[in-house]
Amino acid sequence: MKAISLWQPWASLWACGRKKFETRSWATSHSGPLLVHAAKRIETDISDELRDICEDQFGGHWARELPAGALIAVCDRVICKPTDRLHVDDEEFAQGNFTDGRFAWDPFNMRELAAPIPWRGMQQLFDVPDHIIYGTAPTPEPQQGTLL
Repeated sequence: MKAISLWQPWASLWACGRKKFETRSWATSHSGPLLVHAAKRIETDISDELRDICEDQFGGHWARELPAGALIAVCDRVICKPTDRLHVDDEEFAQGNFTDGRFAWDPFNMRELAAPIPWRGMQQLFDVPDHIIYGTAPTPEPQQGTLL
């Protein structure tokens, strides 16, 4: 399954649905499920508007309590839209970079995982084995052997 890594608090805001769009400088044509990974980096040098949103959503200790270095949510797919074609409210605008030439990733059926799953993130889209999420290990291939 493909995954994308976001710094906190943006990862958790997107995962819980408070943040509707994830904005990127690049579009994706990926059309299947997408995992949301919360990077180890937790950004605290943020605007007052974003700080207010985080405190409202997660409480006053959000910078110490949000998961980091873990898979936290999954959506069924995303559609990329050029940001210059969107009209967003002030709260959404405070949570992303909607300058011209960027893309808004709009998720379908975003849902948080029951518990964060520790995982190392990467830049761009990266692969996570399905069994990490679904809990079943891949079936090993049968081995040809010699009976004694």
